[in-house]
Amino acid sequence: MNRFKTSKFKNTTPKIGKKDGWINNVRAGSFSCQGNHIKASAKFVVFNTEQAGGGMLGLSSVKPGSDGQWTVTQLPCHSDLVTDMDFSPFDESLLATCSGDETVKLWSLGRIELVLFHPTSSGLLAVGATKSPLIWDTSRPDTALAVLEQHGDQLQSLSWKRDGSLLATSCKDKMLRVFDPRAQTTAVQSAKSLQNNKDSRILWAKDDFLLTTGFDMMRSREARLWDSRKLSSSVSSVSLGVASG
Repeated sequence: MNRFKTSKFKNTTPKIGKKDGWINNVRAGSFSCQGNHIKASAKFVVFNTEQAGGGMLGLSSVKPGSDGQWTVTQLPCHSDLVTDMDFSPFDESLLATCSGDETVKLWSLGRIELVLFHPTSSGLLAVGATKSPLIWDTSRPDTALAVLEQHGDQLQSLSWKRDGSLLATSCKDKMLRVFDPRAQTTAVQSAKSLQNNKDSRILWAKDDFLLTTGFDMMRSREARLWDSRKLSSSVSSVSLGVASG
């Protein structure tokens, strides 16, 4: 009796996905080394890409953007060919690379959209990393001081209060949020106040008031004034005209 069972996968063949699921315009090139030329985690895919002298990786999110397309970012990693790469099995954003330039590097991957220095504390920086605001001390850049509450979608704007006590955010999820990073990582005030998710901006005005710009439901540009202690309704608003395009 044969001790080994026939694999049910012995006659399987790969199935090429539909073109709308492809990452296009990739110039992978031709490389000679023993390591991997492409690796993926649950969030990112990286691969060697063609460049004179080597050292460049292509980076893309595993999932497409809101428009259904993938964006490939060029990541200059080394001064020579990247000979191997690997993602940590414990951190889907941590990438290790090695190269013909005889160096090994660790990369913490993530999309950074916004940066804003604290108005009264030297070296303190608010960072908008996709859906989460982070607070960093630039003298200790190895780790964030605070990771604030994750938002429901892409962060669009950050603003410190003039005395630096509070941080306000606007987001593609139409929410306005106010944080006191010294006290807690969750918002002290929040409300779904914006009418449109297109390109909002927020700015601390005088005292407890916030000014936002964005679009209403009719795609007209508008500016609104808010009391940061009560975000459920604006104090006043003004229409700035219909957006083109």
